[in-house]
Amino acid sequence: MRKTAPEIMYEAYECSQLLKLGVQIECIAAYDDNLLVGTKVGHLLMYSISSRYSDNKNEVHLLRYNKTFSKKPIQQLAVVQEHQLLISLTDNLVCVHDMAVINFPTIGTLPETKGATLFSVDIKRTVTISGEITVIVRMCVAVKRKLLLYYWKNGKFHSLTEELSMPDTPRALAWIKETICVGFKGDSVYMLYYLNRDPKIDDIQRPLFPPGNRAPSVLDMNDEIFILGRDNHSVFVNAKGDPASLKQLKWESVPRDLVYDEPYLVALSSEAVEIRTVEPPLIVQCHPLEDPKIVIRCRSGLLYVASNTYVWCLQNIAWNRQIHFLLEQKQFQLALKIANISDETPEDKSKNVHQIQTLYAYDLFNKKQFKESMEQFLILETDPYDVVKLFPNLLPPQARQKAQTDAVVKLDDIDLESGLIALIEYLTTVRTAKKAEKEKKDKEFAERDKRRKTGNLSIVEENQIEVENKKYDQFSKATEQLFQIIDTTLLKCYLQTNDAFVAPLLRLNHCHLGEAERMLKKHNKNSELIILYQTKGLHSKALELLQKQSTQPDSNLKGPERTILYLQNLGKENIELIFHFAQWVLAEYSLDGLSIFTEEIPEVEGLPRPKVLDYLLREHKELVIPYLEHVIHVWRDKTTILHDALVHQYREKAIALSKGEQRDKEKELRSKLLTFLQTSNNYSPENALVQFPYDSMFEERAVILGKLGKHEQVLSIYVMMLGDVKHAIEYCDQVYSAQKEGADEVYVLLIKMLISPPDSWLRGVSVSPATSKPDLETALNLLEENAGKINAAQALDVLPDTVPICRIHHFLATSLQKQLNERRRILVLKGLTYGENLQAKEQRMHYESHSIKMTELDVCSVCKKRFGNQSAFALYPDGAVVHFSCQDRHNAQ
Repeated sequence: MRKTAPEIMYEAYECSQLLKLGVQIECIAAYDDNLLVGTKVGHLLMYSISSRYSDNKNEVHLLRYNKTFSKKPIQQLAVVQEHQLLISLTDNLVCVHDMAVINFPTIGTLPETKGATLFSVDIKRTVTISGEITVIVRMCVAVKRKLLLYYWKNGKFHSLTEELSMPDTPRALAWIKETICVGFKGDSVYMLYYLNRDPKIDDIQRPLFPPGNRAPSVLDMNDEIFILGRDNHSVFVNAKGDPASLKQLKWESVPRDLVYDEPYLVALSSEAVEIRTVEPPLIVQCHPLEDPKIVIRCRSGLLYVASNTYVWCLQNIAWNRQIHFLLEQKQFQLALKIANISDETPEDKSKNVHQIQTLYAYDLFNKKQFKESMEQFLILETDPYDVVKLFPNLLPPQARQKAQTDAVVKLDDIDLESGLIALIEYLTTVRTAKKAEKEKKDKEFAERDKRRKTGNLSIVEENQIEVENKKYDQFSKATEQLFQIIDTTLLKCYLQTNDAFVAPLLRLNHCHLGEAERMLKKHNKNSELIILYQTKGLHSKALELLQKQSTQPDSNLKGPERTILYLQNLGKENIELIFHFAQWVLAEYSLDGLSIFTEEIPEVEGLPRPKVLDYLLREHKELVIPYLEHVIHVWRDKTTILHDALVHQYREKAIALSKGEQRDKEKELRSKLLTFLQTSNNYSPENALVQFPYDSMFEERAVILGKLGKHEQVLSIYVMMLGDVKHAIEYCDQVYSAQKEGADEVYVLLIKMLISPPDSWLRGVSVSPATSKPDLETALNLLEENAGKINAAQALDVLPDTVPICRIHHFLATSLQKQLNERRRILVLKGLTYGENLQAKEQRMHYESHSIKMTELDVCSVCKKRFGNQSAFALYPDGAVVHFSCQDRHNAQ
C-alpha cells in the first residue's frame, strides 16, 4: 500500500510468528490468552498463548484439537466467553457449541440459517445497580437476500425480529447499537438498517454509497463509527449514516482485511501489515508478512494475523515507550490518545494527560495554530497569566523583561493579529466562566450569611460557616486579581485589533488603572480614557480632560456636550464637584448648561435643589428663574423656599423691567407672576406680602392678601384703587365657592364698600374717580343676584333706610325661604337622630337580657386555663367563652 499519509515510523507493535500449520487456515477467533483456528478441512484447533516479556517471545501450547468438528471448511468463528459459547459457520449453517467441553460439542443448530454466508455477533455488557455484570448476546445472520436476527436466552437463540429483506446478497456486515450496516455483492450501495426506528427517520433503512471497484468492507470503530470501504479509500460514517468528523484514508491498493485497535487502524496487504492512526492520519509502522489474509483483535493491544498456513501475533509496545517517542516527535495529539487509554492508575493517567496536553497547547502556539492552542489552554484551565506571557508585548514594562525568555515564538504583524484574536476569545471565555463561578459563590455566601443572622446555629455550624467565609474571601481576592489581568490584557488586545470593544470593556471596571491609562494615552483614546476615570471614580481627572478637550478643534470631545452628560450622572454625593466644573459650561453655554440641573434623569432630579438655587443665585443669577420654573412646573416640587424664591425673582425682574421702559417684557413677566400667585399654594403669603410695594403692583398684592383671607383689603384694592368692580365680584364668588373663612360676609363687605367707600386709609393713594363715590345701584344689583348667599340681617344693617322695600323684595323672599328650608332640615335631622338613639337603647337592652354563669371551675376553650377573678373574657354567639387575649386564636380555628 502506498504511503499517502505522513510517516512517523516507530514501533507500535511487536510482530512474532506463532504457528505454521500443514492445513489451510480459513478463520481464526481469540479471547483472553486463547486462540482458535478453523481450517479448510473442518479441523478446529485451540491454542494457549502466553507472553514472555523477558525475551519478547510467546509460548504456544495446543489445548484442544477436534478433527471431526466439521466435514466442510469452517467459514467463520465467534466466541461469547461469558456463556462459554462458540458460534460457527460451516457448510453455510450456523451452529452453537459448548466451549466448556473439550471437543466443542454442538448445543444446537439454527436450521433457518441454511445457506448463510456470514454472521455478526453483538455483545452488550452492562453493570447493574448491585454490581453484577449482565451480558446480552444478539446475532445477525446473512442468508441469501435476507438478514435473520436472534438473541440468546435460556440456552438457545430466539428470533429477535422479523427477517429483513435485502436488495442483494450481503457480503459484509457489522452493527453499532441499534444500527446494522450491510455491504452487498455487486454494484449495490451500503445500507443502514435501524432496529429501533427513530421517529425523525421516515424509513427503517438508509442507502449510503457503493463500494466501487472492490469487495464491500464494513468495520465498527469503538462502537461509534462505521469504517466502510470505497474503492481504495476507507470512509467514516456515524450510526445515522452521516459523515463523521474524520478524514477518509486513501490506500494504494484495497486492504484485504481491517481491524481497529485504538488508536490504530491495522490493514493487510499482500505483503505486509500496515499500522496507521485515524486522527491525526499518520503511517506508524509496517511489518512485512507473507500473504496475510485475516486480522482479528483479541483485546486492546493484542492482534492476530493469519495467512493460509501461518499465524502471527501483533502485541503493542508498552504505552509509556510509545508516548515517550511521540513526545520527542511532537505528536502530542496521538500521545494524548494513548495516554487516555493506557492502563495506569487514574491519578498517574490524569497527571500524564495534563502534562502532554500542556506541551501540546504550547506546540500548537509555536505552530501559530492560535485558536487550537487556546482551546487546549481552556481545557487545561491554565493560569491566564501564563497564557498572556506568550505575548510579551502585552505585559507591563516591569514584567516584560522577565517574561522575554518565556516567549516560544516570535510573531510578525499578521501572526500577531491572529494570535490576539484567539487570545481575546480565550480570555472572554475564561472571564464568562469565572463570572458565573463568582455569582454562584456570592449566592452561597448570601445564603450562609442569612443562616448566620437567623441564629439557632450550633458551634460546629458556626465554625463551618466561618471557614467557608474565609475561603470565600480568598476566592474573591483571587478572582478580582484574575479579572484585572484579563481585562487589562483584553484592553491591549482590542487596541491592536478592534478598538470598538474598548469602551464596553472599560465599563466593567476591572482594568489596572496605571497600565490602562498608559495604553489609552499612547493610542490617543481620550473618550475611552474618560470612561476609565469615570469607572474608577476619578471624576476630577475625567472632567479636567473634558474641559481641556472641549476647546480642541480636531477633538471628538469638542464643546460642552460630554461634560454636561458627565455632570448629569454624578449624583448628589458629588454636588460640589458638579458646581466646580459646571462653572465654565454655564459661563459659555448657559442655556445648554442649565440641563446639568434640569435633565429628566434620577441623578439630576435627586440633586439638593436649595443648594443648586444658592449656587445659581451666587454665580449665574440669570438662570435662577428658568431653573425654578422647571423644578416647580415640571417636577412639581412643593418646597416653600423654592416657591418663595420664584415669587421674589419674578417681582425683582418685573420692577427692573418697569424702570427700563421694557413694557412688553414687563407685561409678560407680571402675567406669569400673577398666575403663579393665584395657582401656587406652596409659597408663604406673609413673606411675599412684605416684599411687594404699596404704591404699585396692586393686582399681585390683592392676590396675596386673598391668600391671607384679608377680604376687605382685597376688595378695597379692586374697588378703590383699580376701579374694577367686576373683578371684585369675581373674587367674592371665588371665596364663597371655596367656602373660605369669611365666605358668609364677603358679599356684605363689597356692598358696604360700594354704598359708603372708606377713605381714611387711602390718604396719599390715587383712588379711581369712578369708585370714590357711593354706587347704591350696583350694590342693590349685587344683593339681588346673590340673595341666597348673603346673610339677611347683615345686609339690611348696611343698607340705607331710604331703600324702598319693593327694591329688595326678591332678596327678602329668597332669604326667608332659605331660613325656612334650614329650619325644616334641622327638624328632620333631629327626628332621625332621636330614632337612632331609641334603636341603640333597644339593642343594648336585648344584649343585657342574656346572662352567663361562670364559676372558678370554668376553663377557656382555647388555652384550657381557668378564668381568674381579674380575667377579661369574651362570649361568642355559640356560647363559647374565652379569655379576651385568646380571641385571635379562637377566630383562627
